[in-house]
Amino acid sequence: MARRYVHSEPTSRLAIWARRMAGFAFAASFLAVIIVRSGLLEIQPALATFGGALVIAVVALILALAAFVVIWLEGLGGMGAALSAMVISLALLAYPAYLGLKAHRLPWIYDVTTDPIDPPRYEALARVRPRDANPVAYAGLYAAEQQRAAYPDIGPLGAGATPQAAYDAALAIVTKRRWRIVEARTPQAGRRDGRIEAVARTPIMGFRDDVVIRISPLGQGARVDLRSASRYGTHDFGANAARLRALLEDIDAAAGAAPEPRAEAPKKETPPKRQPANRR
Repeated sequence: MARRYVHSEPTSRLAIWARRMAGFAFAASFLAVIIVRSGLLEIQPALATFGGALVIAVVALILALAAFVVIWLEGLGGMGAALSAMVISLALLAYPAYLGLKAHRLPWIYDVTTDPIDPPRYEALARVRPRDANPVAYAGLYAAEQQRAAYPDIGPLGAGATPQAAYDAALAIVTKRRWRIVEARTPQAGRRDGRIEAVARTPIMGFRDDVVIRISPLGQGARVDLRSASRYGTHDFGANAARLRALLEDIDAAAGAAPEPRAEAPKKETPPKRQPANRR
């Protein structure tokens, strides 16, 4: 009986290694995101791991492209492995590439506020920030000029509601967004401004950004000032400005919908009762 031989097409080693490296890059980047979001380890090693995963993804993409050329010229197998490596690498590199493009047209700042002259101060957050985080003090005039040029719409909010109503609206919005509230201090007329200090998280990596809201009286209404700063890095890629812009819109809408305080009706003075005349 004649034996039948199955002809196996040789597979490109470049395609195999491209898929292996792309899979390793995906696993490393996923692990880095989990570490950053959970806070199990320091952020610097996690960011180094994520950066290394991106470098490996670039190498995997180059290997996949080279594998396409070898497969086309030599008729080797491994087209599926090369395609999967390319898809995984492009998926990992797409968002960082988008942030890199944004960085060219955005200012190199990490701290944005509605009042650069007298920015709301971090008090409770200053005590819980890690030592290796960015300074809590505002960068000053240089950062203010860059912010004004890039985000001219970021400014204080003048609400027609009372300071207490504006404070309640801001606190409800912060609670709805599930930010971690570090301190909440109600405003007191003539004594102190209202303050809310909270920690927000970025949607993908889960970086912690510090937010402070200050509510002060302004005529018959209230003035709301905000500040948002990244704990790490010298470029926020517009995240803090976008957060303040959305927060201002939500507070304005919520404070405008708050019922106006009713003026107390003047009390009617009741005439004194006449005392009966003493009969003698």
